[in-house]
Amino acid sequence: MAQNHNGKNRGTDDCCSFCGSARDEVEVLFQGMDGANICNRCIENGHRMLAESEEAARKQAAPAPLTRDELMKPAQIKSFLDAYVIGQDDAKRYLSVAVYNHYKRLLHAQEPGETEIDKSNIILVGPTGTGKTLIARTIARLLKVPFTIVDATVLTEAGYVGEDVESILSRLLQAADYDVAQAERGIVFIDEVDKIARKSDNPSITRDVSGEGVQQALLKLLEGTVVNVPPQGGRKHPEQKLVPVDTRNILFICGGAFDGIERKIAQRLNTRALGYGRAAVERVDRDNLMRYVSPQDLRAFGLIPELVGRLPVLTYMHQLGRDALRRILTEPRNAIVRQYEQLFAIDGVALRFDDAALDYIVDRAVSCGLGARGLRSICETVMIDAMFELPTSGCTEFVVTADYARARVESAGGAANDAEMKKVG
Repeated sequence: MAQNHNGKNRGTDDCCSFCGSARDEVEVLFQGMDGANICNRCIENGHRMLAESEEAARKQAAPAPLTRDELMKPAQIKSFLDAYVIGQDDAKRYLSVAVYNHYKRLLHAQEPGETEIDKSNIILVGPTGTGKTLIARTIARLLKVPFTIVDATVLTEAGYVGEDVESILSRLLQAADYDVAQAERGIVFIDEVDKIARKSDNPSITRDVSGEGVQQALLKLLEGTVVNVPPQGGRKHPEQKLVPVDTRNILFICGGAFDGIERKIAQRLNTRALGYGRAAVERVDRDNLMRYVSPQDLRAFGLIPELVGRLPVLTYMHQLGRDALRRILTEPRNAIVRQYEQLFAIDGVALRFDDAALDYIVDRAVSCGLGARGLRSICETVMIDAMFELPTSGCTEFVVTADYARARVESAGGAANDAEMKKVG
């Protein structure tokens, strides 16, 4: 027989097997096998201990914060990018300097009275398939900081159908495993930012909730403020627990194709051609107008001046030529050809591409005008039959020739045309 706190005897069936509390001293006493009991207090204590243990394990497993000695110099950052991103030297130089200055600012202990250093958010302008997302993801991998990609096309002004701007930070929190301190030093890549351009020069006609409204909602986020974020995303409601996140030290990289901005650039350059500046403008590279992009062109395209001002680092990504696309297939550490070779090697098949086959894939990608993304889609078309048949064929070696690649692409194109004709008929 056990005794309660008053010294009276009680049966073991009426007390907690862990803390010894009697049934009448706790709210609930759960009875288990062989007369073992546990009270609600012990369950709550055990749950708290498990949560603390998981939190400690998570912090121990989290990557250590970046130190000043570990931070690479701009030239070293560019060399790292060169291993993954082919070409785009101007953009890599701009990004290397901007990222280095940003994290140097974070690691520098601000002393009272010193000049305060503002952060420099970045905007990348360039056609689709030129590596905007890849270059941002590679920088995040180098710096070992939380990184998230957000599609601006789903964002709407608060109160309308779609995602609020605060959902950007919800995704960054999730990428940081809900470590607020880590998230506040992370990188956010806002893709398709050109899709939130102002829809009309006269905003009073209709409320532009997915264009200018989103731009205005982004202003304080980019500049730096404390935002109460729903940790699981979605809409805010009064009963929800919100997490305060300070965005002053979050680096925002915006990217967009800005289709048609070359016309804005050409108009501006032609305007300069009047008068004494005409001789200088005639030396403009008409085949690569993107290199002359300026904040003025972004405003003409439809970004509000306040947003352009909060993206002080402006750089461009030029259209990839044939030589760059050929190098993308084989040279980067995660080159497309290497990925297929690894996939086939897992099944014991040695895969090899002929040079002529690679040249054919590049020519098709150039004709499609989709940049590096076109390479991947064409390679999938070429390799789909081989990936289906070879794992069960017993073959140990396979060579992709130009004739094989051409036959697969033309066969897929013919099937697509037949399907389209049937649909029309």
